[in-house]
Amino acid sequence: MTDLRTRLARKPIVIAPGVCDALTAAIAADAGFEALYVSGAAIAYTKLGRPDIGLVSMAEVADHVALLADRVALPLIVDGDTGYGNALNVQRTVRAFERAGAAAIQLEDQTFPKRCGHLDGKGVIPAAEMVGKLRAAVDARASDRFLIVARTDAAAIDGLDAALDRAAMYAEAGADVLFVEAPRTEDDLAAVAKALGGRLPLLANMVEGGKTPVLPAVTLEAIGFSLVIFPGGIVRALAATARDYYASLHQAGTTEPFRNRMLDLTGLNDVIGTPAMLAAGKRYE
Repeated sequence: MTDLRTRLARKPIVIAPGVCDALTAAIAADAGFEALYVSGAAIAYTKLGRPDIGLVSMAEVADHVALLADRVALPLIVDGDTGYGNALNVQRTVRAFERAGAAAIQLEDQTFPKRCGHLDGKGVIPAAEMVGKLRAAVDARASDRFLIVARTDAAAIDGLDAALDRAAMYAEAGADVLFVEAPRTEDDLAAVAKALGGRLPLLANMVEGGKTPVLPAVTLEAIGFSLVIFPGGIVRALAATARDYYASLHQAGTTEPFRNRMLDLTGLNDVIGTPAMLAAGKRYE
């Protein structure tokens, strides 16, 4: 597996698409990406059919990560929300995610229950409390190959300057990657890079319809970012397709009108590796 720390230290920018299950992880890996982002929002959307408002538990995410790590060999950057509690909860979360096969955990400074970073009504814990949680995360990991991504949501509450001050504190606490959530303009993104770039790799979050303008990876790299995630895009694509598929089936009483937008049985078996698995099984007969 690629060492994520080493990869983030060089160009080009790493594009980590969001994945919601082992199927989308496998398809993303086949598309040629170098890392994948396991979105807590995407898990809530697909496993629960609910919004990203802190409903998914730590154990559910750890179990989910283990299934993905068993299917793909790419580094998995896993959304750990607030760490599901205080500093001791953070340590348990770090150990669980690292054992499950994650390459990195993202921890944020929101109050609990948290909510999607591009929703209104967020709150943040005191910066000193988050520093303690990050120090606990660093102490808990078994290997320094496992990265700690420190996210601050303070820009929406206290302004961008306050968020930048927090991010600098989080770097001092031992974070490996810095993530200032929901800058509102390209100029704000540039301000993040100017203030924090050169210290640690910076992560940009592209959310379709969110508070940050969705920019191409090459533009974000030029601004100064090392990693860009598209966390929930796959779920929005799947939801749009599923809505059209079910509407078509309900109206026509058959899938034939939708066939040119579907894989057939053979096509899906090729994607999920059925022929190779059956051939491997024959070795044990």
